[in-house]
Amino acid sequence: MGLLGTAVVRGGGAVLPRGFWAAVRVWLEKPQVANRRLCGAVIEAEGAVLLGEGGDASLHLGSGEELAGAAELGRLWREVRGDLLPFLTAGPRRELRAVLRALLPRARPAGPPTPPAKELVVQDVCNGTVTFLPLEENSEGKYQIKKCNIYQIQLTHIRDEEWSVSIIAPSSEDWFSDGITYPKLSWLGDVLLSKLAKWSVEQKCSEFRSTLSLIPVAKYSKVYQNLKEKYKEMVKHSPFIGYFLPEKCESVLWEEERKEKGLAKKQSFVDLGCGNGLLVHILSNEGHSGRGIDVRRRKIWDIYGPETHLEESSIVPGDSHLFPDTDWLIGNHSDELTPWIPVIAARSSYSCRYFVLPCCFFDFHGKYSRRQSKKTQYREYLDFVAEVGRVCGFHVEEDCLRIPSTKRVCLIGKNRTYPPAERSLIDEQITQFIRHRQTCAVVASDREDGFNHNVHSDVYKRASSELPENVMETASGIWMPGFQPREKVEQTRNCAALPRDFVDGVVLNVANLLLNAVPAKSCSNTHGGNKNTWNQGGEIVFLTLLHCLLLLLVEGVLSDEFMAVNLASEIDFRKYHEQWSTLLTSFKGWQPQGKHLCLEITSFGMFSEHQCSERVNYSFFITGL
Repeated sequence: MGLLGTAVVRGGGAVLPRGFWAAVRVWLEKPQVANRRLCGAVIEAEGAVLLGEGGDASLHLGSGEELAGAAELGRLWREVRGDLLPFLTAGPRRELRAVLRALLPRARPAGPPTPPAKELVVQDVCNGTVTFLPLEENSEGKYQIKKCNIYQIQLTHIRDEEWSVSIIAPSSEDWFSDGITYPKLSWLGDVLLSKLAKWSVEQKCSEFRSTLSLIPVAKYSKVYQNLKEKYKEMVKHSPFIGYFLPEKCESVLWEEERKEKGLAKKQSFVDLGCGNGLLVHILSNEGHSGRGIDVRRRKIWDIYGPETHLEESSIVPGDSHLFPDTDWLIGNHSDELTPWIPVIAARSSYSCRYFVLPCCFFDFHGKYSRRQSKKTQYREYLDFVAEVGRVCGFHVEEDCLRIPSTKRVCLIGKNRTYPPAERSLIDEQITQFIRHRQTCAVVASDREDGFNHNVHSDVYKRASSELPENVMETASGIWMPGFQPREKVEQTRNCAALPRDFVDGVVLNVANLLLNAVPAKSCSNTHGGNKNTWNQGGEIVFLTLLHCLLLLLVEGVLSDEFMAVNLASEIDFRKYHEQWSTLLTSFKGWQPQGKHLCLEITSFGMFSEHQCSERVNYSFFITGL
């Protein structure tokens, strides 16, 4: 065993050694955060063991440990204790912590399926060490410690608040790297060591639940590999590249639900705001009856077969959009429908459940308005959607999906907090909650408009007069009069869809503005004894550029002010070097100069014929706000 690497960390008594063991726990339970080729790890058993001078060990059963797991760990310990390394058995009698874990690869290995790799992890808190012992089964079906791939993590106190985290491992001859479960030794000494050192002194507390906390990681890994293998050809097509779905989480969640409730039939679903319909297609192919509804039809829908039911329809929360025969309602980035999905589920039937993955911030009546500055906007909105679920009588659970997105927290309502006889009371509670949210929206709108009421009660009096006595009791059965679903034709609010000749004209106008501006300094070029002064151009303020584009708005060329602002800020003038005609022929790139963005341009066409062989650089500036 030799030293792979050492990292020095600093932390007071409140941080270390406690932070070190927290970091070790992360590596034990969530190795995928460091090793991206792993899907996760399953802690199969853990418990305390007493190690005596002669190597004897006895299982110390804790009251909170499951008997089956403790028995498995005790049997394993008796099998391998004779193979323990000398540095584990040496020293006085002491208590160790033993953990049995299985490592789950992210990708399915080539060749015949093999059981996941198992490790016995021995933690020695007194000495600040944790040893990883790989296991293998012999011909008799008993576990024994492998002679290779053993490594140890150590914490050593140097002085005062200075500590060191080290990793020791065997030589390269005794280390077999498969590139997945066991990376190279250099990875242990560089990547893993640096992460352990960072985690040991990190005191950041996450405001979200840990990833996949509601479902078994082993089942998730199996479903992930099966779906990836089954649909790998489909997702290779360009419409699906880079598209990620929560279907893996839902499949495992629903499988666990069937097991828990003893259900034989697979759950039905409706995906509200289904988008490209891939989630509906996969769930339907996996045996779940359901459909997807979206306000806009996508061209991608045409590639699915007739077994995938997709509907183009606007969804307005009301009596006409209830789903009494549906088990689950899904809202995957459902925008303005997100807060309504728990309401629709609660009023559809007592057995209806829901799954929402909030993204854009919407209230019942429009955009969500923040009320607390101590929370992030995302956390506050998640709390609001969770509150809606609780008002609707659901026991709301939160989980984080394993998708590459900053908004990956899902909210699940699968159990009710009230008996079926109280549905009418909950329905009235929902109605009052929606009315209260709309009342608050009226008050907030008045504040934004600068409207001041002399008496606070007058606000609620006027707000109440604008609301129906009962939000549900409308002639059309709509729960929120004035609710605006997404438009069928999506409006483009940036310059992405503008005609190319129009954008070219804007670029040329900007070039003329720059050339006609007062030069920042005079420049000259000497050739053949002749001194020629040339126009270097000047600078224009961003607001001046925006003003010119707003003139196009008045002329009806642009649709609104937002598009004009986007056009002024989004056009990448580097991409339009051919539109600068003979004035500007090639670019060297943007160079930051204070609050300016400097566009260095090489020009040939601005000079007389004998100067065209010279490459002269010009700097045009667009000043930022």
